[in-house]
Amino acid sequence: MATRFCFTTVPFLGFAIACGGSAPPPAEPTPVAVEPAPPGPAEPPPNAAAPTPATPPPVAALPTPPPPTPAWRVTEGIATPESVFYDAAADRYLVSNINGKPVEADGNGYITEISGDGKVTKPKFIEGGAGKTKLDGPKGMGLVGNVLYVSDITIVRKFDAKTGAPKGDIPIKDTVFLNDIAVAPDGRVFVSDSGLKLGASGLEPAGGDAVYVIDKAGKVKPVAKMKELNNPNGLLFIGSNLYVNTFGAAELYKLDDKGAKVEVTSIPAGGLDGMVAAGESVFISCWKTSTVYKGKLGGSFEPVLTGLSGAADIGYDTKRNRVLVPRFMDNAVEAYDVK
Repeated sequence: MATRFCFTTVPFLGFAIACGGSAPPPAEPTPVAVEPAPPGPAEPPPNAAAPTPATPPPVAALPTPPPPTPAWRVTEGIATPESVFYDAAADRYLVSNINGKPVEADGNGYITEISGDGKVTKPKFIEGGAGKTKLDGPKGMGLVGNVLYVSDITIVRKFDAKTGAPKGDIPIKDTVFLNDIAVAPDGRVFVSDSGLKLGASGLEPAGGDAVYVIDKAGKVKPVAKMKELNNPNGLLFIGSNLYVNTFGAAELYKLDDKGAKVEVTSIPAGGLDGMVAAGESVFISCWKTSTVYKGKLGGSFEPVLTGLSGAADIGYDTKRNRVLVPRFMDNAVEAYDVK
């Protein structure tokens, strides 16, 4: 809120100082010719209303860029979509549907398969509650060989990437909000714990901010676990380096081999979610501004897709150069051509 200041000008008064001794007789005044004053403006009549100042013209509002037009949009069978993963080998998109609240173990989460041209091919490719399949609030996904890894609140679940059959669970102790997944070039699986809980006003910090790694034998250990991770969310490997963006701060950073934050890059706003790479560029989705930003590590990020409320964990179609946007609040998935 702006503060108004009031300044009062106080005039300074002059004083004559008399010295001791006899005062001399006063000098005779010299007659001075006085010119008559020119006539001034007429006095307003008593109780006359003050003149009304001219009203300034209204200031035109800055134009808001219209929302972009997607290459395609899918709403069929989509329910609280969190993540879109592009399976390049099969040329398909996998969408994780929370289908409810992101922290509830309600057993009704599922994964939808969409073809490269934006057609739903399997509405519930993997379905919680179907047979022995367990899936509550699925979020990030990653592929290692023929195994699909899916983060699910406090568990990372494994599925056959071709059939969708369950292949085992990896519980991660002391976690509260497992979120994104990224696969290292050597096949290790990394998963973020955003340390969030569902409060009266939405998601809020709950502690436990961390990034974990699952080795090839399925063993889990923390890569970094500290408040300074600022609710880590999106994960991305560029070469052998792991980059992290944050829900709680307007930044992305690299985690080095010792789990330290290095090479921090500022982003225009916080509430960050998905993060994908396209050549030397990085795309990041932002809840706070309903925007997808594009930039380079260590440089500035600019908006490229705007007006996308609830843009969650985005994906990237390397064949068609498209950013894939799950619209969390609108129960839709959209694809956008980018340069």
